[in-house]
Amino acid sequence: MEYVYAAMLLHKAGKELNAENLSKVLDAAGINTDEARVKALVASLTEVDIEEAIKSAPTMAAAPAATEAPAPEEAEPAEEEEEEEEEEEEEEAIEGLGALFG
Repeated sequence: MEYVYAAMLLHKAGKELNAENLSKVLDAAGINTDEARVKALVASLTEVDIEEAIKSAPTMAAAPAATEAPAPEEAEPAEEEEEEEEEEEEEEAIEGLGALFG
């Protein structure tokens, strides 16, 4: 996933997305680069309009704020459900990014 993040960072900075620049970003972040993965990502993104892909990506909906504090006996199950929902939303967002750059 860090390779995709590096590619998005290069795009945001207006830099050319190529193997050399992607490797430099990963190296600067302290990530050992795999040249085959770098080349594969660059090749897979050559035909992708990253700006359009970002615009069409689903956004994560913010959880509505609670208007009333839960009773103490309700706190644990509600917190567990909320954590599960957040994890599911994060997984869906990650899957969405994977589809964009997959």
